[in-house]
Order: sequence, then C-alpha cells, then structure tokens
Amino acid sequence: MIEIERKFLVTGTSWRDDADPGTLVLQGYVAVSNSNSVRVRIKGDGSAWLTVKAGSGLVREEYEYPIPIAHARRLLNRCIGNIIEKTRYLVAHEGYVWEIDVFHGALEGAVVCEVELSREDEAPPLPDWCGRELTDDPDWSNSALAFNGLPEGAR
Repeated sequence: MIEIERKFLVTGTSWRDDADPGTLVLQGYVAVSNSNSVRVRIKGDGSAWLTVKAGSGLVREEYEYPIPIAHARRLLNRCIGNIIEKTRYLVAHEGYVWEIDVFHGALEGAVVCEVELSREDEAPPLPDWCGRELTDDPDWSNSALAFNGLPEGAR
C-alpha cells in the first residue's frame, strides 16, 4: 500500500484543546536498511502490529499486519536501537485527522504531527500549531530517532 504523509514539528499546546484522550505506543525496529524498515508496535489498547516500510519522504510503501501481543512483546525484546515510547493523539482539523506524537523517555520534549493524504499534490490547511516541516528530513524519521536520538538542536 502506498502511504502519502507529511510530518511537522508541533509548536505550542493549543492542539490539546481538540485532541482525543491519546493512546500509549511502544515501538521498536526489528530491521533497518537504508530507507527500509521492519517495525513492531504495541498500542495501549492491547493491539500489536508488524509494519514494513520502504522508501522515504512524502511517498512510501507501508504494509501493516496485526500480530499477537505475546509475539510483539518478544520482538520488542529483540529490537535494535532504542524502543520509542510516545502518546499518540488524534486531532481533527478542517477535514483532516492529524496524528500528534508526544515522545517520552530519551525523546522527551519532542512533539511531531503527521497527516495522511490521498494525493501527492494535496495541500491540507495547516493548523497554527504546525511548525517546521520534517517530511524530507531523515533525522526525524522514527527509525532515526530510535537509533540516534533527537537531532542536534531539537531540544
């Protein structure tokens, strides 16, 4: 499946006024090579997923598969890099649903948002809490954060 997604830093906290209660997410990487990755994710609702991503930037391939939670826990224990802990919030804004990730642990203080699009040339109205665009910045991919921590000057 093709995923078209833009990513931004989040500025301020005004987004919280419209956010859902949020879901805790733990994720780690089973394998990473160039711009390809295999990720395991456990969500606070008890669901678990294995995801394969290929490519980088605005358009990527993404394949997600539900897996038993016990398998996901075992895979998390075998992940390379650091486990990412974050709370994901959903915020509706002018016909789009934005995913806002508030990172915890080693990435504490980082807040990013993503919006999925149906076309590459689609231009969603940006909320006022959208800061610098990160879509084409490989240092802000979740796999890079798991291996390298926050980019220089991010705090």
